[in-house]
Amino acid sequence: MPERKPRKDATRNREAVLAAADALFARSESPEDITMADVATAAGVGKGTLFRAFGDRGGLLRALYEARLEPVREAVEAGPPPLGPGSPPHQRVPALLDALLCFKLDNRGLALALEESGSTSPYQAEHYEWWHSLLRAVLEQIPDLAADSDFTAHALLAAVRADLVERRAGEEGVPRERIRAQLAAFVTRVVNSRPPRGSTAED
Repeated sequence: MPERKPRKDATRNREAVLAAADALFARSESPEDITMADVATAAGVGKGTLFRAFGDRGGLLRALYEARLEPVREAVEAGPPPLGPGSPPHQRVPALLDALLCFKLDNRGLALALEESGSTSPYQAEHYEWWHSLLRAVLEQIPDLAADSDFTAHALLAAVRADLVERRAGEEGVPRERIRAQLAAFVTRVVNSRPPRGSTAED
């Protein structure tokens, strides 16, 4: 039996919901205040339609996040240097962190809502493992960091947590380019650092 294609109205409803949620999160100062009912009303669909398409609020957040993240994924997986594959690791690691920072700066409300969705820990978010695995693989190409690549990847990603980005860009009002410059300087120090003579990963 041939696979059934989504009905045109279902596809149209999904696009309307994502667009409505996108606009709501972009305008909201408190992502947690946005409910499924708010999204359904803004999209002009019933709540039942919303739940059938996305399951729950977390499913909607993930779908919206993935839709926004897709261009970044494409650049990381098949784009030119320094972000894409084949770039020297000392250049690619800062480029990856900068791309993730810019994405979270552009999507502050959504990133914060997703990382807090269903858990107080951003490490439970599905996208986290993708970024961590990617960074770890690149760090393993740097001899001085290979042994601690797993921890180093976690430490670098901590610098772009959504709650930290929100605090600095929102509450503290630090300009975007200053945040980017500070992150770049920090990441560059990490990837160019050498462990103290005589130390090992087990020390």
